[in-house]
Amino acid sequence: MHDHRRLGRDLGVFSTDPLMGAGLPYWLPDGATVRHTLEEYVREAELRAGYRHVHSPDLGKRELYEISGHWDLYRGDMFPPMRLGAEEVVLRPSLCPHHALVYRSRGRSHRELPLRIAELGTMYRSEPSGVLGGLTRVRAIHLNDAHIFCTPEQAAGEARAALGLIRRAYADLGIRAARYRLSLPGPGGKYVADPELWRRATALLEEALDGQPYEAAEGEAAFYGPKIDVQIADAAGRETTLSTVQIDFHQPARFRLRYTGADGRGHRPVMVHRSVIGSVERTVAHLIEVSGGAFPVWLAPVQLVVLPVGEAQEERAYELVGEAVARGVRAEVAGPAQGTLGARIRAARLVPYQAVIGEREAAGGDLVAVRLRDGRRPGAVSGAELLRRIGERARERGWELWGDA
Repeated sequence: MHDHRRLGRDLGVFSTDPLMGAGLPYWLPDGATVRHTLEEYVREAELRAGYRHVHSPDLGKRELYEISGHWDLYRGDMFPPMRLGAEEVVLRPSLCPHHALVYRSRGRSHRELPLRIAELGTMYRSEPSGVLGGLTRVRAIHLNDAHIFCTPEQAAGEARAALGLIRRAYADLGIRAARYRLSLPGPGGKYVADPELWRRATALLEEALDGQPYEAAEGEAAFYGPKIDVQIADAAGRETTLSTVQIDFHQPARFRLRYTGADGRGHRPVMVHRSVIGSVERTVAHLIEVSGGAFPVWLAPVQLVVLPVGEAQEERAYELVGEAVARGVRAEVAGPAQGTLGARIRAARLVPYQAVIGEREAAGGDLVAVRLRDGRRPGAVSGAELLRRIGERARERGWELWGDA
């Protein structure tokens, strides 16, 4: 079983420092590459699904979270407010109040709905020191968040479409859902006191599940409404929530959100909360543990390592890396100064592609001897052919390294 806390540091994905603070890991270059690639993937998927992207600040006035209900029902997970002159501001525990303000920045018509607003933003949770660990429990969370403002009739369909986005992302990332959970309120918790609100929202989520097997779990709901949690499991069977879909009648009412209907009258929208890959931190931690750092081609921080056998082949190796970078392939040279050829091959064992250039390949002009991460050796091909295949595999976002292309 792989432990992402150890392996993530060994691979140069992330690290921590007491001066940075507990629960505040920082991303090293290879980790930042993985993170940025994930972000780009999600933004592209959201654009294709009709989302518009926004940016909102990490701070908000205390009054904002009093209106949303976070201050009364979620304060234990928030950092203390900071005084700025006559105002108190808070590190945001959630993006939804900010997106409610984006929605109400101007009047809305029913013709604009559903309005899908997405943001990969940071939120902050005052997690106790005892539960912090690696990337899975942190205090600054980079969340792939979105909020869909729609009519009540559209809500179940929008939640169902969000589940479709989640399934597609899991297929591309090689993530397997352990189970789907319908999270409901439980006794003793802090929840919005509106039984009809809970009944309506739960019925819409059940409709959105559309035959997908799930388990109901009391006491796991958000304070403002029920949610669908997509659970993942590590090699030891420990479960965590990665992705969520929620239906919320509460915050649209608290922020007095309206749209003008076909009848010319004002109506209140429904707010669908949705996160496709959850937090970037938790997603990367899970990928490290399930893959052992052998990421799919499109996500690998280094996709190609070029290995010149001797100094005489180094010039060609650097030329090939330059060609790779120009074509969008992440590549680097591992030259003789880094050890024997065998040692360099072992050091690059998690890189999807290795291109060895020896005397025979150099004599052949543009040839390289290809070694794949899975142990296969397709033989000598031109550098241009290798780069074409890597580019195609990255665009396809599959796990197959060679195939018949």
